[in-house]
Amino acid sequence: MNKVSKVHIVIIDDDALVRESLCDCMELGGYSVEGFASAEEFLASNSDQNADCLIVDIACLILDIQLPGETGLELQGRLRNGASPPIVFVTANATDANRERALKMGAKGFLSKPVRCKDLLNAIKAAIFSTT
Repeated sequence: MNKVSKVHIVIIDDDALVRESLCDCMELGGYSVEGFASAEEFLASNSDQNADCLIVDIACLILDIQLPGETGLELQGRLRNGASPPIVFVTANATDANRERALKMGAKGFLSKPVRCKDLLNAIKAAIFSTT
């Protein structure tokens, strides 16, 4: 029997209820999903691997801006290179300055919380297909 591989999405949000809701939305959209409470938790989950390998299997990152420790914008800056997956921000801190900075650094989407599942799925689809 052939195993069907799903597109993998990573969600980083420190609010457990929001993270769970976003994960549920992605699963409803047919994606494989993994959630983390912080940038450090995400990075530590793959600490035994080369940092470039860490992001190869990820089709898209959904990031919050206000995270404990390293912020979503700081993580975006760290991952900024040709091999990094597209990033869509979902944040309650949707200021013009944050939006401009995120988009200037290459974010493919920037949505305000609360976000409708349909809007997020559309943003993810657009982000993934804009890189192919």
